[in-house]
Amino acid sequence: MALYEHVFLARQDVTAQQVEELTTRFKGVIEANGGSVQKNEYWGVKTLTYRIRKNRKAHFSLLNIDAPAAAVAEMERQMRIDEDVLRFLTIRVESLEDGPSVMLQKRDRDDRGDRGFGGGRGFGGDRGDRGDRGDRGDRGDRGPRRDREETSANVETE
Repeated sequence: MALYEHVFLARQDVTAQQVEELTTRFKGVIEANGGSVQKNEYWGVKTLTYRIRKNRKAHFSLLNIDAPAAAVAEMERQMRIDEDVLRFLTIRVESLEDGPSVMLQKRDRDDRGDRGFGGGRGFGGDRGDRGDRGDRGDRGDRGPRRDREETSANVETE
């Protein structure tokens, strides 16, 4: 059987319990067609980059599936019919990852308050109150300066 990672987005106005019921129903479709769901993760409600069917937010869920292609096709067919499912994406993978997904690891890191690059001010680090680059110091001799006449003379002779 093939291995798949499947992510689906559910409408923002359904409850987390209803999303769990959707997941259970889709898991049942996979199991009825000879497959199995190895991992099920609920990522929570997240803001969408753009509106999808008038929704600005959606419930995100991940399923790691070990099933034949027909089982995945049937699950996707039922998702297209369901009004609560906004979008889904199924990707065939070589192997399924053990442990929590990157999205759950990211949430754990955010909960700890670890900001990563330079104290939480973006990539630039701490630059004081003004945010400017400050004094650059002596830049030394930068070599001879060309005049415009010299540059245009070189262009004409070439």
